[in-house]
Order: sequence, then structure tokens, then C-alpha cells
Amino acid sequence: MNATILHNPRCSKSRAALALLTEAGAEVTVVEYLKTPPSRDELALLCARAGITPRAALRADASATTDDDPLDLMARDPATIERPFVETDKGALIARPPERVRDLL
Repeated sequence: MNATILHNPRCSKSRAALALLTEAGAEVTVVEYLKTPPSRDELALLCARAGITPRAALRADASATTDDDPLDLMARDPATIERPFVETDKGALIARPPERVRDLL
């Protein structure tokens, strides 16, 4: 199985989700989204695939302090993206808690 994770190596939840994917034998593409931010269109597709609104993909501290369009904000400032965001052939989700990745395996 192939998986893609929007990953922040400094985040314990992101590291845990990556470990679960690896332990399950997934072939993981790791996107360090702070270094290589997804575009607005990519974020829109991820949210649609996850069945969530773009506002739900914002970190809580960002969503509470802005009236900006969530997609514009996340594209402009990737640190506002909730993490980890994981996608497989079965769908996409925000893996909080990390064990949620099992739903995509």
C-alpha cells in the first residue's frame, strides 16, 4: 500500500503516525510540508478526500485567530495546517490521534 504523509518531524503525533504506517508495511512518501508546502488546490483536494472543511484542517490556534480563507491561509503559512495529514488509496484524514491511520490501511 502507498501512503503520503504531510509530516513535521518535530511533531510527536506526526512521528507516531509515520511509525504506524511504516510498521504496517506501507510505502510512505513523506512530504515535509513546512519545507515543501502544498498548494491551495492540493489542500482543497486533500480536504475533499478527507470529507472535511478546510477550516477543520487548520490548527486550532490558527482557526481561532483568523477570518482569512482557510485554504489561502494554509497555502501561505503551512505551519497552520493540522498534522499529520495522511492519504492512501482508501482516502485521507488528519491522524489525530495517530492511530487513526489504521482506518486507511
